[in-house]
Amino acid sequence: MLVTGGAGYIGSHAAKALSTAGHRVVVFDSLVAGHREAVKYGEFVKGDVLDTAAVRSAIEHHRVDAVMHFAAFLDVAESVREPVKYYRNNVAGALSVLEAMAAEHVQALVFSSTCATYGEPAETPITEAHPQRPINSYGESKLAIERALPHYERAYGIQAIALRYFNAAGADPDGELGEDHEPEIHLIPRAIDATTGGPGLQVFGDDYPTPDGTCLRDYIHVADLADAHVRALETLALGEASGKSGAYNIGTGRPQSVREVISAVERVTGRTVPWTLAPRRAGDPAVLCASADKARAAFGWTPRFPSIDDIVRTAWAWRQTHPRGYGG
Repeated sequence: MLVTGGAGYIGSHAAKALSTAGHRVVVFDSLVAGHREAVKYGEFVKGDVLDTAAVRSAIEHHRVDAVMHFAAFLDVAESVREPVKYYRNNVAGALSVLEAMAAEHVQALVFSSTCATYGEPAETPITEAHPQRPINSYGESKLAIERALPHYERAYGIQAIALRYFNAAGADPDGELGEDHEPEIHLIPRAIDATTGGPGLQVFGDDYPTPDGTCLRDYIHVADLADAHVRALETLALGEASGKSGAYNIGTGRPQSVREVISAVERVTGRTVPWTLAPRRAGDPAVLCASADKARAAFGWTPRFPSIDDIVRTAWAWRQTHPRGYGG
């Protein structure tokens, strides 16, 4: 099993889940955004997904029979400022991996996609049938690959499951792995950092049509997300007759507001989260909430950590033992 981007936040948790489930793991990562210290399961190959020959070599040398593709940039705001970066890495990089798979006759792919492919939600909870109208180049880059996958299946036999996940959060319950981005863009680690003397948290808008005026988001524990990837892979491994190529939402269906997340961080840490109100950010929907019924039916998947307090508790435990992330 080749895990591209396996030194990153979600990829490293998936590598652990794969190894725990008995799969042989090879992590392929450029370390541009990932961390060598996060590769605790499987062999490591340093390489760029844009280098098709390097991907082919890793597949051939390690006799890879399936791929999980995580290697992508994910900062929505940055994708608006630098679309070239996102199309080059997220689109060209994924196509490079698909080219290598086709050349080496690897026919199972689990693709890391996103709810950002939906754009502004017309209704919630969002099902997989919801129109896909991305509003930034991050979402567009993921949708471009989703649209390519059926063509690669017809031409090369590559069966692919795309997992459209919502807000990944939390850390490895065993404390081995966690979230370490530079800069940190996610709400929970930023709120935790604000309790320990880091920059004060900004809340972007309190006049949304939600119960407390702040945005509602569906937070999915990273360990549950990793479990969904393993189950998706095992579904593909059942063979052509039972294969379930397609796209599946991964979320809890229980959205939390920004204020509710802040309250959860304060409950878990026993500290106050200093925050200030800032203007709304362009393109922030009031509510993002998943319907994950399709994944439950196809994979038998259900989240083990649906509680926001449980998610925050693991993130807080990681931060306490890794105050500077993998750097210490």
